[in-house]
Order: sequence, then structure tokens, then C-alpha cells
Amino acid sequence: MLAAPLLVGTLATGPRWPHLLLTAFWFAGYFAFFATTLWLKSRRRPRYLPPVRAYVATATVLGLLLLLLEPTLVRWAPLFAVPLGVGMVASATRHERALLAGLATAAGSSLMTVVAYDLGPGDRWAAAWTLTAVLAAYFAGTVFYVKSAIRERGNTGFLLVSVGYHLVLAVLALALLPEPARVPFAVLALVLAARAALVPRLGWTPARLGVGEIVATLVVVVLALATLA
Repeated sequence: MLAAPLLVGTLATGPRWPHLLLTAFWFAGYFAFFATTLWLKSRRRPRYLPPVRAYVATATVLGLLLLLLEPTLVRWAPLFAVPLGVGMVASATRHERALLAGLATAAGSSLMTVVAYDLGPGDRWAAAWTLTAVLAAYFAGTVFYVKSAIRERGNTGFLLVSVGYHLVLAVLALALLPEPARVPFAVLALVLAARAALVPRLGWTPARLGVGEIVATLVVVVLALATLA
């Protein structure tokens, strides 16, 4: 979820060396966010504060360097305010595993697709936003799927929501995506729906679920770049 949107946006627009700086900033920013959420979850215990300071300082320096090179990127900052805010509040209230927090993280991560795209020479903005929407829809689905397999295992209602979500994605792919992406993504959504129905009943460990997610994400990335970029 952290790397895929950055990779898709970069490859779709055409890589430039400032993408390396964007990558460093994005990962440092994530580490800063993660460290801050741990600090908030701990009720602001001092021993959790040093990593927050280190990562926030690193992300700030990298962000300023990036803006010196590409000042127009600042226009994307407001889009991340809501996902960041939801994540912080969820951690402060110890609800970081809540469904809303997971969906906010998926949305915020997917927005990096258009940021990376903006850093290159690409000008097919309809395609860039379609790529962003596809990744956001996929990663939102993983939130439902993983929860149904771990925290909500045995919850039939949540399982049905997870499967239903992926079936709706198949319909939306056929209705909204341009050719040649329409049918491949509809088929992929049906495969993911079948996975969402079957895997939670198998009792897979988090590690095994994670490996499966890596494979599925790679399929989504390749398919998106091949049919939408």
C-alpha cells in the first residue's frame, strides 16, 4: 500500500531523478506518521517521542528540498489532511484498527499516485486519476478482506460485506473503466471476491495473508500499467 501508488504514478508519467527524492520523502513521512501514532496510542509517553522527532525532522528536510525543486507539488498537500487526521485521531483514541482508519489509510496512500504523476512530464490526467481510483478501490477492498480473515473472523455479516464489496467492484469496472481495462479488472475483481469468500474460512496466519497481498498487489500494478497508463 505504501510503495505501489508511488511506483504506478512514477512509471505512468515517466521516471525523473526527483522521483528518488519524492520516494525518500514519502517513506520518511510514513515512518514519521507511524512513530507519531505509536506515541499517541501510548498516551504520549516520553520514551516514544525520540523516533517521532527524528522522522519528522527527516521528512521535513526532505519535503523542503522537494518543494525547492518542484514548488507546485504543494498543491497536493491539502488532500492528505483528512486521511492523516483520521489516522491520528484513531490512534489517540486507540481505534487505529477501526474500519474507518483503514479506509483512510488506503485513500491517503493511493493519492500518492497523482503526486508522483505530477512530478513527471505526463499530461494524461484522466488516466492518472483513473489509476488513483483503481488503486484506492483495490486497497479499500484489502481492508475488508484482511479484517474478515483476522479481527472479524467468524463474523458472517462482515464476510458478506467483504465479498459484496468486491462484487460491486466487478460491476463498476465493467461500467466505468475504459477499454482495454474493463474486462481484465472485472475478472480480477471476481477473483478477489472468490478469495474474500474462501480465505477467511481457511484460518490463514497474518504472514500468509501478507504474502498473498503482495502477489495480488503486483497483479493490480502490472494490470493497471498495462491497460490504463
